[in-house]
Amino acid sequence: MLGVSDDRGYELVAEPDEAEVIVVNTCGFIGPAKEESIDAILRMASFKESGSCRKLVVAGCLSQRHPVELADEMPEVDHFLGSSDMLRLSEVLDRDDAARLLVGNPADWVQRASDPRRPSVSRHSAYLKIAEGCNRTCSFCIIPALRGLQRSRTIADLVAEAEQLVASGVVELNLVSQDTIAYGRDRDGDERLAGLVRALAEIPGLRWLRLHYLYPETITDELVELLDAHPRVLPYVDMPLQHASDAMLRRMRRGHGGARMRKLVERLRAKVRGLVFRSAFIVGHPGETDDDFAELCEFVRWAELDHVGVFRYSSEDGTASATMDDAVPPKVANARHRKLLALQRPIARAKNKALVGREIEVLVEGESDESDFVLEGRHAGQAPEIDGKVFLALGPDAPPASRGQIRRARVTAAADYDLVAELIDGPREAGEPSPPRRAIRRAGGVVRLRTVG
Repeated sequence: MLGVSDDRGYELVAEPDEAEVIVVNTCGFIGPAKEESIDAILRMASFKESGSCRKLVVAGCLSQRHPVELADEMPEVDHFLGSSDMLRLSEVLDRDDAARLLVGNPADWVQRASDPRRPSVSRHSAYLKIAEGCNRTCSFCIIPALRGLQRSRTIADLVAEAEQLVASGVVELNLVSQDTIAYGRDRDGDERLAGLVRALAEIPGLRWLRLHYLYPETITDELVELLDAHPRVLPYVDMPLQHASDAMLRRMRRGHGGARMRKLVERLRAKVRGLVFRSAFIVGHPGETDDDFAELCEFVRWAELDHVGVFRYSSEDGTASATMDDAVPPKVANARHRKLLALQRPIARAKNKALVGREIEVLVEGESDESDFVLEGRHAGQAPEIDGKVFLALGPDAPPASRGQIRRARVTAAADYDLVAELIDGPREAGEPSPPRRAIRRAGGVVRLRTVG
């Protein structure tokens, strides 16, 4: 949508009262995200009276899931775009008589390299969506209903988009989809995830390539080798495991049990040097007993994962879980949520403290909000937006550093999720290889637009 707005002669403005068009991009996946999206819509609607806003647009999964209900309940919204109708923002910007509901069938769309795009995270780090939709039948998940069945892009198309991003200054690509491990299975031919990763990693100028949302199933030897040995494929695995109890994994329809998960973790630890493992778990799912939760806690203690996210179960209409008996009281789910996060905290702290005194590579992201004398960045084991940060002190003798550089630094202090480090080298020339790899163990948004000229 940012690419579309650029093509139509609009620019971003800092404050909503300056915007002529406000776009609220929503999430409809779980209850808290829906509530946050509704709150954002109502806040932005006030600027139709107090600001210069002439069009309020609501886009994303919430529009896809409840278009008619939202249109009836929110007359202040001028247009609704579905989860796969981002390009139709051009109709809203070009025409005063554009339809109010611009919600299509998500199965009819998949992103292409030719689509207009403007990276929204930073100039140097970007997400690359490799597929749309999901063929899994997890009992708690509404995504197949919102996004359709999986539709993988071709390797050639993804390489073309990645090359455009790298040419614009991107040095880190984060591969995302609803089911990354299943890339290519929906297409004829032999294009699979390992082949895609290898092709992307060979793009000149790309420094870091990271994989997100791998389903916990067998990972091919070729992909494991890339994670272990390729200098630009980070040894970072983001794999939502969801639970560890066999009984809960059956109720969640995950297609495997806890024993297979343990073998997978052990295999990756043995085969991938410097592995950083991120996962996510759901607590409070219908039928989760005290024994099930205790088994999950035991697994988290055993696995000693680097990063862990914990979600309280959200009952969603249209899912199999929503029809199940034995609902877990919210008070119990909240307590389990707090306990599992508290259990993970000392594990994360110990892993960070083990880095003190060691050298790491840091992607410099810019000045810190905390002080003009501190830069912020991330090391290879920290994904954008979800993991911690590295704070780089700028002493009088520190070498200069610029946003987008990947620099060597020595860790001087550690907290639960963040690190403090000092730069120890100057910037390398473009194309200069990185030093040998070393082991390294935190919903919707609002876009405001104004015409240019």
